[in-house]
Amino acid sequence: MSKVKWGVLGTANVAAWGTIPGMKQSQSCELYAIAGRSLEKAERYKDTFGFEKAYGSYDGLLEDKEVQAVYIPLPNNLHLPWVEKALKAGKNVLCEKPMGLTAEETKKMFKVAEESGVLLMEAYAYLHSPYIDSLKNDVRSGVIGEIDYIDTAFVTQGYKEDIRLYKDLGGGAMYDLGCYCSTMILTLTEGEPVYVKADAEFSDKGVDVFTGGLIKFDNGVRASFNVGMMLGENTNARYDRLYIHGTKGSIRSEVEYNQEGEVSYKIYTEDGETERYISVPNNYSLEIEQFSRCVMGEEKHYITPEFSVKNAALIDSVLTKIGY
Repeated sequence: MSKVKWGVLGTANVAAWGTIPGMKQSQSCELYAIAGRSLEKAERYKDTFGFEKAYGSYDGLLEDKEVQAVYIPLPNNLHLPWVEKALKAGKNVLCEKPMGLTAEETKKMFKVAEESGVLLMEAYAYLHSPYIDSLKNDVRSGVIGEIDYIDTAFVTQGYKEDIRLYKDLGGGAMYDLGCYCSTMILTLTEGEPVYVKADAEFSDKGVDVFTGGLIKFDNGVRASFNVGMMLGENTNARYDRLYIHGTKGSIRSEVEYNQEGEVSYKIYTEDGETERYISVPNNYSLEIEQFSRCVMGEEKHYITPEFSVKNAALIDSVLTKIGY
């Protein structure tokens, strides 16, 4: 099988525990280069994960003509400048979510990608999961009828010190966690939002630490969500939920976002209760594999530019409502 030479622009935690291990499982990925703010840290990642090259600057990696695809896990406020630099350097780019802090930033990045003749995709690893495909198939099959209500939540631990706590870095619960809920909702309904209501609790640093909202779509679907960083400090506490109500039944799931392994959800109809079991590989590996195939010209983006812009616009609406 052909392989794509990948470079990782940054030594963020999500790269270390999530994406890079997923890369190592992908048959079409070659771990080629890693860049950090210091050569020492980049060298540690190189030795730990098996990259061929290490760079002490992001620009150094982008100047390497061997790099075909770049994964960007930098803080949210740095996505726009470094995505643009990577695209203009002729690299295909997978950027960690949320790619843009606004819909306009997101549109701008896709425009640069088009002008540069390379690919750009937002990194929502969980959307590549067969668990999501199974949910969509059950919804579209009509087993629960027409959807009229969706509810989802993603609540995690609080933090004593973390980049997510700072507004100038693009922190806050909506950017970090709410983007999961918004993409889940948009994946399950094809309607356009007609109004958004939301409220939030803010930290003394100016970021939302708990946000809840209600969305109504032009097809009549209503959706609610709750996201927060509040379950203790520096713990492993976490709460995830998904509920889909239709005219003929409902689906309930407590599967964590980005979960792998054997997962299940329950379908409730007049005929009774059915539990659907799905075997889920590493979501990050699926994401890297899919984007690598896109780079090789074998398929199209699974997460389209249109979807990313629509989601960014929805997040804009929520952040405006809460006064972020």
